[in-house]
Amino acid sequence: MIEQPAPRRTRSRWDAAAPYVFLAPFFVLFLVFTVLPSVATFALAWWEWDPLGGQRWVGADNFVRLAGDPRFWTATTSTLIIAALATAAQVVVGLVLAHALQVVRGRFAGVLRISFLVPYVTSGAVVAILAAQLVDRDYGLLATVAAGWGAEGDGLLSDPFGARIVVAAMVAWRWFGFTTLLMFAVLDAVPRDIFRAAEMDGAGGWATFRFVSLPILGPVIAFCCLTSVVGALQLFTEPLLVDPGRITCGPARQCQTLALLVYETGFRDFQFGYAAAVASAVFVLAAGVVGGGLALSRRWGWVA
Repeated sequence: MIEQPAPRRTRSRWDAAAPYVFLAPFFVLFLVFTVLPSVATFALAWWEWDPLGGQRWVGADNFVRLAGDPRFWTATTSTLIIAALATAAQVVVGLVLAHALQVVRGRFAGVLRISFLVPYVTSGAVVAILAAQLVDRDYGLLATVAAGWGAEGDGLLSDPFGARIVVAAMVAWRWFGFTTLLMFAVLDAVPRDIFRAAEMDGAGGWATFRFVSLPILGPVIAFCCLTSVVGALQLFTEPLLVDPGRITCGPARQCQTLALLVYETGFRDFQFGYAAAVASAVFVLAAGVVGGGLALSRRWGWVA
């Protein structure tokens, strides 16, 4: 007689706890290095905290000072302009290249797609230093070309809008490849029959892009816009290194971002309480941008 094996329990305690055990390291690290520092920053914003001169509770004084600080509003303006320019450039270039990659087929199609990741894996410090050399007033390539055409001046970095364009161009150049491949992956997963049906109905290239590709890419566009803007609110490396020697990104703070202002007030002026107030304002601004972006995306039907 063949002995029947004992029935196994369909789900043991380990099976039920395994997902939480594997996720525990992430949550522990997230709690220690993100949640707790964020809570401490909000708490510190209500203090006058000088590591060399002691601490004193000041209540909302740091936020009142923030509202009247022209440095804060200049940094906010620069950050939002850079975010808008970089996001628009990334999305537009990504849409065009992703649509073009749909047409490129053959042996070198994979190599072409991988090449778009080269800017993404390049160090931001390297990109900023090279850009600073290009736009340098005395020996930069762009300054030389401009002088050859008869244009004279103090260079792009001396002009507020020009400096912001330089920083935005660096950000867009670094991230456009990632955005392109993300959009291409979505388009490549769409059945070809949908595009063939549009062609059979008489839709041209522009009509296919507008009424087929664009609605499909709506959620990806919303994701790219939100992540790009939130990333720009934390922009630090590019504006710091594009004008070496200054943490204000130029004598007139032409392209100083909010992250640079936090660094300046905290680690140069040692006003940790005020720096925490600026960081808290950045968090509120980022939350507002994300909330507004999600509301618009839901209204346009891009996200559920």
